[in-house]
Amino acid sequence: MSHYYRVMKNLTISLKDEVAKWLRIHAAKEGKSASGVLAELISSLMQREESYQSAMAKFLLSPITPLKSTSEKYPNREELHDRK
Repeated sequence: MSHYYRVMKNLTISLKDEVAKWLRIHAAKEGKSASGVLAELISSLMQREESYQSAMAKFLLSPITPLKSTSEKYPNREELHDRK
């Protein structure tokens, strides 16, 4: 039988009174601790940031493709706005 241990770090934060009160109420409604709610929120933000960075790297590494073939001419301003 193997055991897995998760190393957790303690962090002290300062919150305005009304924010702390809201957090405690919200956590109680969710059946969680205030610390647990904050840990989930921060974890979610971290995953979102990592996902964004991964998508951006994939985009930047993709080949550049022209919008039109080189033989086609882009319309000028008058043609775009029916100005003649």
